[in-house]
Amino acid sequence: MTEYNERDAIRLMRATLPAERADKISSDEILNIIDMIWDYYESHGCLDIDLDDDLDADSDTPAFDRDDLIKYVKKQVAKDRRSPVLPDEIEPMVLAELDYEATVDTENEI
Repeated sequence: MTEYNERDAIRLMRATLPAERADKISSDEILNIIDMIWDYYESHGCLDIDLDDDLDADSDTPAFDRDDLIKYVKKQVAKDRRSPVLPDEIEPMVLAELDYEATVDTENEI
């Protein structure tokens, strides 16, 4: 496993966009979506340290609701009327970021 790298996450999220749209959305805009995802985690207790790791390891249930996360990000993006990100582009980008997260090493993070 590797450590989280924003550039890699941005690259994978951009890859979900049609070529003609990928050039219209800056890395900063995509990074803003990553920030929204992590804001969601923080506000929903997903970043809290779980003292009983065995429960999480044995559970197939995600610690959060993906649909709720996507809805949250769509709502946040909609607040920024200048955002070039279209509503139908958000879900694939969020899912790409979540897939990327699954490939990184979280055991050694502080």
